[in-house]
Amino acid sequence: MKVSICIGTRPNMIKVTQFKRLQSEFPNIDVELIHTGQHFDHKMANIFFEQFDMFPDHRITLAAKDSAGQIGEMMMKLSSHFAQSKPDIVLVPGDVNSTLAAALTAYKLSIPVGHIESGLRSFDRTMPEELNRILTDEISDIFFVTEQSGMENLKSEGKPGSEFILLGTR
Repeated sequence: MKVSICIGTRPNMIKVTQFKRLQSEFPNIDVELIHTGQHFDHKMANIFFEQFDMFPDHRITLAAKDSAGQIGEMMMKLSSHFAQSKPDIVLVPGDVNSTLAAALTAYKLSIPVGHIESGLRSFDRTMPEELNRILTDEISDIFFVTEQSGMENLKSEGKPGSEFILLGTR
């Protein structure tokens, strides 16, 4: 099974630090880490890869600087990459532009989407992150929930509870 994890910002890098380390315990799972380039400055990206000793398998370089341009460019480049790498699932953490771009791209290519931190809500739709959360959850197949309120929000939005995975529990 091939798992592509798409990250683009420092907070999302922190959320996925253990995936590559755990890969050795699951030899039938190939984890690919993709950096979308949303945070492109050395102090916002590379320094964290160095500190965590975790380096992307694939990097995207973006020309666009505004939000809409970034999302569009990410989607075009991710589409091309996914067509070549053929992941079985795409995991997207958080609520940033990279989250939405990767989820939309995978969805359009009929690749299952797993949203890490799904169900979180501020209930303030003027926040770009809130729209990213809602839209990503709308097209996700698996919901990795980090807190009870996330499960409650997803249930109130009509998502099937059988697809929820509560993180931090065993």
